[in-house]
Amino acid sequence: MGIDVGTQGVRVLVVDEQGRPQASANLVLTPSPTTLPPGWAEQSADSWWAAVKICIRKTITALKEKGYQTGDVVALAIDSTSGTILPVDAYGEPLRPALMYNDNRSASILQKVREVGADLEDKLGYAFKSSFALPKIVSLHVNEPTIFEQTARFIHAADYIVGCLTGNFSVSDHSNALKTGFDLIDYKWPDFIERKLNIPLDRLPHILSPGEPIEHVSALAACETGLSENTQVVAGMTDGSASQIASGAVSIGAWNSTLGTTLVLKGISQYLLKDPLGRFYSHLHPQGMWMPGGASNTGAEWITKEYPGQDPADLVAQATHYLPTELIAYPLERRGERFPFVAPEAESFFEGVSDNPFEHFAAKMEGVAFLERMAYDMLESLGAEVGDTIYVTGGGARSDVWLQVRASVMGRQMIRPAIGEAAMGAALLAASKTLFRNLGEASQQMISIETRIEPQPLWQEIYEERYQQFCQACQRRGYLP
Repeated sequence: MGIDVGTQGVRVLVVDEQGRPQASANLVLTPSPTTLPPGWAEQSADSWWAAVKICIRKTITALKEKGYQTGDVVALAIDSTSGTILPVDAYGEPLRPALMYNDNRSASILQKVREVGADLEDKLGYAFKSSFALPKIVSLHVNEPTIFEQTARFIHAADYIVGCLTGNFSVSDHSNALKTGFDLIDYKWPDFIERKLNIPLDRLPHILSPGEPIEHVSALAACETGLSENTQVVAGMTDGSASQIASGAVSIGAWNSTLGTTLVLKGISQYLLKDPLGRFYSHLHPQGMWMPGGASNTGAEWITKEYPGQDPADLVAQATHYLPTELIAYPLERRGERFPFVAPEAESFFEGVSDNPFEHFAAKMEGVAFLERMAYDMLESLGAEVGDTIYVTGGGARSDVWLQVRASVMGRQMIRPAIGEAAMGAALLAASKTLFRNLGEASQQMISIETRIEPQPLWQEIYEERYQQFCQACQRRGYLP
C-alpha cells in the first residue's frame, strides 16, 4: 500500500507483487484558509488523518470484494509534501496547523539560517530557502515561543501519518529530513541546529532510510482503518522523490522528466553532484546513490492560461499539422526562471511570423522541449550521467505527439510508465524490503511500461538547428552566458 498525502488531496493505492493495481481511493483536502497573510500556507494535520482513514477503509473494502484478507496488505509507506513541518506534543497531538511546503513566513530569518548552515550548504550542494522546514522551525521559535516550548517533536506530514498508524511519532526518513537540515553524508543532525539556532536536537525525529521498517499497525489504527495489526509500516519519502521512483528512473544515469504545471527533472547519480549556481540539489537514494533534481518555471501552465476551457488533446491534434515549425518560442507564464538557467528577469518570447493559433501552440510545445534539452545539456556539463532513455510522467506526458517532439529534440527515447504517480512510488518502498531485497529489485519487478517513443529522424535534423536558434535567442536576452 502506498499513501500519498499531497497538498490538494490524499491518494491510497494497493498493488500486488507485479505492480498491478488491486484497489485505490482518493479524497480532496480542505485548502489553506484564505484569511492567512500573503505567503503563508497552513493545513490541519487532523484533516490528513481523517482523509487517510477514509481512503484506507475504501481500499480494504475493495480488496475484500476481490477475495483478499486484511492481512494480505504486507506493508505500507507514506509520501508527503517536501518542507512541510508540524509541531506535536509528547502524545503526538498537533499543537497548531502544519506550516506547508509553500509557506514563506520564515523569509525574514532565512539569512541567519544560511549563515550558520553555510558549511552544510556547501557540503550537500544546496541553499536553504524559506520553503525549507528548518527555517520554519526557527520562525516558530521566534514568533510562537509558547508553541515551541510545548513541542516534543517537529515532524513532517508523512511522519504524522506514521504516528497515527503506529503510535510512534518520533521517526522520519532522510528524504523528508533533508529540508530540516539533516546531514545526508555523515547521516546525523548537525550540531549548529542546537548550538547556533537553539533548536534542541532531541526535538527532531530519529532518521531511517526510506523503506526501512518502523513498526506494525497499532491495534487502535487497525480498528480505525480496517488494516491488520500484522501490516508493516515502513519509512517513506517526499512526494517528488516517490514520483521519480514510480517513473522507472531508478538506476544510475536514468532520468525522469515530469511535465505538469512546471517541468521537473530528477535522476540517479553515483556521486553527489553540486551546482555553483544552485539550480538543483540532491536527495539520497535508499541504496546509497544520489537523486539530483531541479524544477523549471516553464511547463504546461501556458495551456490552461492561454487556452482556457479548451481540450488540450484537441489543441495538440490541430497543432500536429504544423510540426516542425519555423518559429522559436519560450512559453513562460510568470516572470523569472530558475532551471536550467537562473534569470529573475526572464520573460516569455516568440520569434517568427504566424497568425495561426495552432502553429503558435505547436511552437510552444517545441519550446518546452528545447528547454528540457537545455536542462539535460547543463546537467551533463556538470558531470551528470544521462542515458539514452528519459522516463516521462505528468499531464504533458500523456500526449504521444508531444513526446515525439521531445524525443526528436533530445535524440532520446521517451518511456511512459503505466503508473507514474507518487502513491505508486510509496508502494514500491513498502515492497522494497518486505517482498524484495531492495528498491531496485522491487522496481524491476513491479514497474511496467505503457509507451515507448523514439526520435523521428527527419524531425531530429530540423530540431538540431532550431535548438541552436533557441539557445541564441536566450543568449541575446541575457538569460544564458
